[in-house]
Parts: sequence; C-alpha cells; structure tokens
Amino acid sequence: MSELKYWLWLSLRRGIPRTDILALLEHFGSPENIYFAGEADYKAVMASGYEPLLDKGMSAAREILSMCADNGWSIVTLGDALYPARLRNIFDPPVLLYVRGRLPDLGDEAPVAIVGTRSCTPYGLVTAERVSYEAARAGAVIVTGMARGIDSAAVRGALRAGGRVIGVLGSGLDVVYPRSNERLFDDVAATGALITEFTPGTPPAAANFPVRNRILSGISLGVTLIEAPERSGALITASLALEQGRDVFVIPGNVDAESCRGSNALLKEGAIPVMSGLDIVEQYLDLYPERLRGGEGLKLRGLDSEARETLVESEMSAAGKRRARRPAPARETVKNDISAHNESKKGIDNGEDPVYIDILVDPETLTLDERAVLGALDRTMHIDDITVKTGLPSMAVMSALTMLEISGCVVQKPGKFFEPHFKLISN
Repeated sequence: MSELKYWLWLSLRRGIPRTDILALLEHFGSPENIYFAGEADYKAVMASGYEPLLDKGMSAAREILSMCADNGWSIVTLGDALYPARLRNIFDPPVLLYVRGRLPDLGDEAPVAIVGTRSCTPYGLVTAERVSYEAARAGAVIVTGMARGIDSAAVRGALRAGGRVIGVLGSGLDVVYPRSNERLFDDVAATGALITEFTPGTPPAAANFPVRNRILSGISLGVTLIEAPERSGALITASLALEQGRDVFVIPGNVDAESCRGSNALLKEGAIPVMSGLDIVEQYLDLYPERLRGGEGLKLRGLDSEARETLVESEMSAAGKRRARRPAPARETVKNDISAHNESKKGIDNGEDPVYIDILVDPETLTLDERAVLGALDRTMHIDDITVKTGLPSMAVMSALTMLEISGCVVQKPGKFFEPHFKLISN
C-alpha cells in the first residue's frame, strides 16, 4: 500500500507526457525514487516540464486510496504482474488502471474488442449482439467501450452467452456514462471488469475517448468494427490497433448506409472481413487452444452458416425471454424440470424459509447453470454458499446470478448476498 501511494502521486502529475513518465521510471527505477529525487535529478532526464514533480503533496493520492477502498475498487500499476502485458508494450501505456470488478490475467485469455458507432442501425444492434454472443460463447473475452449503440449491444450479447466483458471507460469509475447503462455497468463489474486510467470523478469529456481507445485496442488481440461512419471514434480505435500491431476485423455493412461508410472503407484498405463471432475466434484457435476449444461454444463449428445462425438466434431468443415475466407452467413441470438438473440439490419448492414474490419463471428460458442456481437459492444466500450448494465453478455461478438479476429473478444485496425474487411453487 505504501508503494501504491507513490504510483498514484506520479499518475497525478498533470502536464507531464506519459512518454516522459516512462523515461523517469526507466531512469529512477520506481515511483518512490522519483518522489524523493530533486530538481537536479529531474533535469538529468527532462530538459523542461518537470515542475509538477516538485509538488510532493500526497493528500490527493491518499484521498483516492480511501475512495477505492470504500468502493472495493483495485488499482493495477505498471509494476504489477496483473497489468496486461500487451498494454504494457504499447507506445504510451497508462501508468495505472483503476479496476471495478476482477481483471483477469489477459495474457492467458483471448480478448477481442468490438466497437462501432453510437448512432447505429437496427441491423447494427442485432449484428453486434449476435457477433459478441458467438465470440463470448466460444471463449473470447469481449472488450468494449460501454457507450450507447454498438458497444452496449456487444455487452448484452456477451453477458447472454455467460461470457466476460472488459469495459474501458473514458471517465472515472464512479461516473456512469451514458446514465442509461448503469445496469450494464453493474453486470459487467459482476462477471468481468470496468477499467479506466482516469481518476475518480473525471467526467466523460470528449477529449478522453481517443485517449481511452488506445487502452481498448492495446489490451486486445484484435478490434472488430460494426458500423462506423467516416468520422467515428471507432475508426480512431482501428487506427490505433493497426499502429499497435493488432488485427482489424470488419463486419460488412450496407453500402448505402452513412453509419457503415467508414468501416466498409477499411475493407478496401485490407481489414479482415468477418461474418460472425466464430470467424474472429478462429483466427486465434492455435494460440489459445485451451481457452477457445475447451467449452461448448465451439459446438457451432461444423454447422453451415444457415444452421449456425438458426441455433444462435434460438439461444439468444431464449436468453432474451428471461427479461420478461412469463406465465408459470404446471407445478409438476417446474418441479421435475429443475430437479432433473439438480439431483443432489434442494429444489425451489423445498426452501426452509420461502419468499413469495411476483416473478413467475419458465424454466425453458433458463440455462442449466441458471436452473441450478435458482434451484439452490431458496432464501437470501451469500454467493460462496450458492457456489458450494450448486457444485458449479464460481465463475459459472457469478455469470448465472448476473443473468438472473437482469431478468429480475434475483436481487443482489450488499456483501454479495442474493435474494430470490421468483414465485415459489409449493405442494
């Protein structure tokens, strides 16, 4: 913790280019050494512009540390092993990242960015959600900017697939932008992570987003564009991706649509055309065979395009039905369906202290993991107890709880406790 305050102090030195900060770190070896150096030492590295380093005040750093502790946020610095290696190797990596949620070791994962315009067409929304669903289902980690339009659709697709999302923000962690995405922010933080280099309280200024985009592309293997007009932040991300040596994929769009002119133009310049999330994932199968071949996501492989699209649409439609209240099926149907997949678990009608609420659940709209979690959740329970009771991996439980929360079947309480919000059917 004592070392972290020096990283924060260094990151708060306004007016010093990131490249100069990197030079200082290389010269002095650590932020602590930079802090205790003097003007003459700074002049040895920087001919000018070192004046902010003469301010040794620590109050702002301590305030941020306290805020992060209060909110359960973490800080990952350039000196940490968890700092994404790909990001560390770009031209101007951020000194540190503020993290809400849990940042996976991206060196062992296959992160793929999906970006596009906020002013997208209905086709763009549907396509972004489908492509993200397919890629996440096949094991990729979805990286996106959490904005309206394509970004939000990509988040929804990944969450429906039970996948993880890394949301890269152009504001502080405590600033939800757009405000309408507050629920999505919570869902991403529950199963993946929200990250930013901007200090808490930083508003979403327009100048922040091009800066943010270098992180988005920097942590990814490749960037996928779905609908980007000729003047678009998504094109900036694609340009940064090319500079960083990343792949650039494009979903072809309507040639007459203004929202597709920029992304379609990239196809003429050599971007990789793709039609599905699996087209993207297949580029990295040999690099990440355990991550991308280990799950049921690649069950889609081997199907022709029409059969694959039918299967994906069917699964996404079933996942989407969880958002709506549906009539309850016959009592025995619910009881038998859930018990069939939870042989050793307590069914929802056997809870010790049942809570009757208005949400009626059709088990046909749930995945097997969600049924198992719902079957175990017969009262307000901690996530660790749910994990033990279901016997499922903790990540699977967290993903299931997130989707059940989205559909209104459960409500999260402080301290990672979850309360059932479905109507129990008793004998």
